[in-house]
Amino acid sequence: MAIIKPFKGLRPKKELAEKVASPPYDVLSSEEAREMAKDNPFSFLHINKPEIDLPPETNIYDEAVYQKGKENLDRFIKEGILVQDEKPMFYVYRQIMGDHSQIGLVAGASVEEYEKNLIKKHELTRADKEEDRVKHVNTLNAQTGPVFLTYKARPEIDALMNKIVQGEPEYDFTADDGIRHTFWLVDKDEDIKALQELFKQLDCLYVADGHHRSAAAMRVKQMRQAQNPNHTGDEEYNYFLTVIFPHNQMYIMDYNRVVKDLNGLSVDAFLKKVSEKFDVQKLGASAEKPRQKHEFVMYLNGEWYRLKARPGTFNENDPVEQLDVSILMNNLLVPILGIGDPRKDKRIDFVGGIRGLEELKRRVDSGEMQVAFGLYPTSIEDLMAIADAGKIMPPKSTWFEPKLRSGLVIHLLD
Repeated sequence: MAIIKPFKGLRPKKELAEKVASPPYDVLSSEEAREMAKDNPFSFLHINKPEIDLPPETNIYDEAVYQKGKENLDRFIKEGILVQDEKPMFYVYRQIMGDHSQIGLVAGASVEEYEKNLIKKHELTRADKEEDRVKHVNTLNAQTGPVFLTYKARPEIDALMNKIVQGEPEYDFTADDGIRHTFWLVDKDEDIKALQELFKQLDCLYVADGHHRSAAAMRVKQMRQAQNPNHTGDEEYNYFLTVIFPHNQMYIMDYNRVVKDLNGLSVDAFLKKVSEKFDVQKLGASAEKPRQKHEFVMYLNGEWYRLKARPGTFNENDPVEQLDVSILMNNLLVPILGIGDPRKDKRIDFVGGIRGLEELKRRVDSGEMQVAFGLYPTSIEDLMAIADAGKIMPPKSTWFEPKLRSGLVIHLLD
């Protein structure tokens, strides 16, 4: 069962939606956000990354940052930039990036189902980042960034969603990056009830992206429940802001790696060690993406190489061990390059596939890094298999595109 709840969304005025909507808080540095929002007083970054309105030396986890976020949210409401809907409803959010289109339902998902693992996870969270979202949500009394959920597609849900998007949208704009965002209100009682009934038929939901936001929602719910002697389970803090897409509309790009040095090895010695676990083919100066699972490309010393994992280097029956990110980690990054915990090791960095292989080449040619690895994208089926098995993916396994815009709708907690 998947319990979803309509809510009274806090949203931008129609004419301001394009100016308000911003990239998610966790894909921009404070400097990038400050630059993006400097000429736009309506940007949601003033709420989602409020340190941009404080001195640059301010620690992003300082209490003043959360208070500035609340101040900015209150101002947006007072000035009528954001207005709350009068009745609870669902929303439909479609994104179009090139030839790819995905249609998701914006809804409140059950924190209790998350606690019971009926909303399944596949990543661990970092304590500092989770605490940051807890403080942000609790201080603002609002969930400002949606969690990206997915489910095993159902034709009945597709049919109803496709019917809804035939209506007049509330928002429809193309952002600076060329991605089109269209947003519909689902305010008819019969559509709301039908969607709830259809989602109840699902076995579970999966967190695709937003593990820190969903974990924070659980902690805030638990805090508020403990403080509320009249807790009923119907309070808004029992639900968290989500956009829920069918699995067959998900678009996962490669998530690539760059490493600062060869761990004291010469280029020849490094290549010799790599060839013990991988078939190595020199490609020359031209970049080529991996063509299939268990195949990698590597950029080193001005040349590209194709690597193919040899049989026996991984367990094909283990949903985690057979992931390409695991194969690369277990057979090359750890034993040859000496990478420790990839969440903390300063010698490794990660590059989203949206930046292309040229970004890998640039990072190495600049001298900042010495070797780069391009991976074949993890599949949504791999993600669900790992979540179903109760296992955890290695960090930085999936890069979802397009990213959900923040600020199109906010879930207030009371």
